[in-house]
Amino acid sequence: MSQETGSTSGDASLAGLAASAGSVFRIRPAMPRDVRAIRDLVSPYAEQRILLAKELVGYYESVGDFHVAVDASQHPVGCGALHVMWSDLAEVRTLAVHPAWRRRGVGHALLESLVARARDLGLRRLFCLTFEVEFFRAHGFRPIVGTPVAPDVYSELLRSHDDGVAEFLDLAHVKPNTLGNTRMLLDLDA
Repeated sequence: MSQETGSTSGDASLAGLAASAGSVFRIRPAMPRDVRAIRDLVSPYAEQRILLAKELVGYYESVGDFHVAVDASQHPVGCGALHVMWSDLAEVRTLAVHPAWRRRGVGHALLESLVARARDLGLRRLFCLTFEVEFFRAHGFRPIVGTPVAPDVYSELLRSHDDGVAEFLDLAHVKPNTLGNTRMLLDLDA
């Protein structure tokens, strides 16, 4: 899936200025060659404890989960991942935008791309753990309390070693990672 977007208008001269100012970007699936740039995008957020840091190998292992926003030179300026957790459920994770590209629609386009991917996979719900409540609320996510899965699914999810699954289940051992964050859910059927 590829998506062209940016600050363009019907006036060709304005569109040219927007492109030369670097505000045109494209969304595409991440490739292994993007991994170091993804790590670099996440790093400032991890230092602020907004996102969890990963080892480089962790990014390579999950590169298939990621979409990236790339500028005109194909350099990643934003990233986000869709991690499938169950037959009808996935987590939106690691959504990060380079500071110079914030407030240009990059985060919105990445999230829309991940939601479209979830729909393509036949998923019904998307989970996120975030400090950016209003951003996700604008995309239809709502705060949740408890764990909205059947008991048999809950017991299966308990077997996962993934921290995102533990955060979804609101397990005690991940509480230090979730302080100040809000657990949110988007129903794709709605």
